[in-house]
Amino acid sequence: MIRNARCLLSGVTSRSGRRRCSIARTGSAFCPRRVLALFALLFGALALWTPPGAAQAGRTAPVLLIDGAIGPATSDYVVGGLERAAEENAPLVVIRMDTPGGLDSAMRGIIRAILRSPVPVVTYVSPSGARAASAGTYILYASHVAAMTPGTNLGAATPVQIGGGNPFAPPQQEKDKDGKDGTAPAAGAAEAKAINDAVAYIRSLAELRGRDADWAEAAVRTAASLSASAALERNVIDLVARDTDDLLEQLHGRTVVAGGKEITLDTRNLVLAEVAPDWRARFLGTITDPNVALILMMIGVYGLLFEFMNPGALYPGTIGAICLLTGLYAFAVLPVNYAGLALILLGIALMAAEAFSPSFGILGIGGFVAFVLGAAILIDTDVPQFRIAWPVLGAVALASLAMTVVIARLALVSHRRKVVSGREEMVGAEGTVLGWKDGAGHVFVHSERWRARGPGGLAAGAAVRVTALDGLTLAVEPIDMDAAAPPAAAR
Repeated sequence: MIRNARCLLSGVTSRSGRRRCSIARTGSAFCPRRVLALFALLFGALALWTPPGAAQAGRTAPVLLIDGAIGPATSDYVVGGLERAAEENAPLVVIRMDTPGGLDSAMRGIIRAILRSPVPVVTYVSPSGARAASAGTYILYASHVAAMTPGTNLGAATPVQIGGGNPFAPPQQEKDKDGKDGTAPAAGAAEAKAINDAVAYIRSLAELRGRDADWAEAAVRTAASLSASAALERNVIDLVARDTDDLLEQLHGRTVVAGGKEITLDTRNLVLAEVAPDWRARFLGTITDPNVALILMMIGVYGLLFEFMNPGALYPGTIGAICLLTGLYAFAVLPVNYAGLALILLGIALMAAEAFSPSFGILGIGGFVAFVLGAAILIDTDVPQFRIAWPVLGAVALASLAMTVVIARLALVSHRRKVVSGREEMVGAEGTVLGWKDGAGHVFVHSERWRARGPGGLAAGAAVRVTALDGLTLAVEPIDMDAAAPPAAAR
């Protein structure tokens, strides 16, 4: 057998070496069968061989990252990650969180996705020094398992300016005509309404997960906060883990209810894999920055204005339309104050009117003021990460003012400029006679051929000046009066 295998490899089939094992020369079926058998053994061994870690296939859990303020992009990223985990039948999902809070609509979108997820969701506040403040506290309460690392904190879940208010409202309610105090101020009523709604929401989450509902209410009403160890003692969270290995070890064997079913977590040999945001989430996160959205809107407005002032340029109009629509989409998913939006639209309209009906800057300056005021109150939230920065607002204001000054200056220069077309421009223009007979002919003025009438003595090549315009016929006179004099009689 060994000799035959060696023969297969070397091609020698006889002891004397006279015959070679060549299919092409001998046509024997002996060698092909040996070759096929050898390949069958190799493929069988490969099929039976299990590479290291293959026994753990399917034992990977995704890790979603919430780092920073929670906005539309964060919500889209987390909701999409939970949906993919459900499609792939992941054993669990870990949300590693460090957030100061965020927008109410984005937070509720994430919580809805967690509550309907058939895959257990473990929210882990990490690393040390991280926090789950405001919106992060709600997400922690909604998770199937709430965990924190030592040196972290949660709480301060009081809602701020949910739904907005009137920025021009007086600080105190005036008394009625009888001198008695009136009803509660509108701003106070709106604040109480938002707080009561938030209390009911977080208490429902606490009762659903069997956690301390009283402290949850205190976190909303009095902005209470807890450290990781204190939260564990108060039954606000389920466990404190030093790192992910410790987290997986403590999760093993824990039973949770997800998707209406009891699931016992098996975290032995489980591998955690971070899932980075895709290009769509990163793009959404960029344009939903209110500062970026405002700049995009400004570029869009001025791009369209330049296109309207110079039809056919194409580039300003195309870029402007794209930027304007992108900026409007960003504002559509952000909490917007409608008074601010109305002021911005008014400012755009006034600046456009300045471009088409120059008023020496009056409309432009009015549009600039309206635009700046609207931008200042546009975003209706107290979350610092989702407010327009004053340096950006100042830069946009200066750019708008500069553009208004440029447009006004161009309008003033155009108003003072000499007329370059029409009847006023033709009178006084000089030209050359092309042909002349009986006081009429053709002249060349402003690189154009015109019919003309004038003195009868003009000849071709004579210089003339336009004195009047009658329809499409010019009245001309010779510049050199001698050119129009009749020739002297021969003696």
